[in-house]
Amino acid sequence: MSKTKNSPKPIEDLTYEESLAELEQIVEALEGEQNPLEETTKLYERGQALVTQCSALLDAAQLKVQKLAGESLVEFEEESE
Repeated sequence: MSKTKNSPKPIEDLTYEESLAELEQIVEALEGEQNPLEETTKLYERGQALVTQCSALLDAAQLKVQKLAGESLVEFEEESE
């Protein structure tokens, strides 16, 4: 995450890709930097909110695919190597 003083974009306005990219930045910041406890807590809270957003967006996409595919939707099976 950038260290600018700009407020981050509201989570509900982020696309899935934007949410995931920001979440990856937060994980990197939490893993690699020694941040003050207050900043670490804020990063963690934002990360949790981003996880919730990503999950909701994926659920909505899955529902849309199910509606479009109707009864022809089949479970994805991974091919064994």
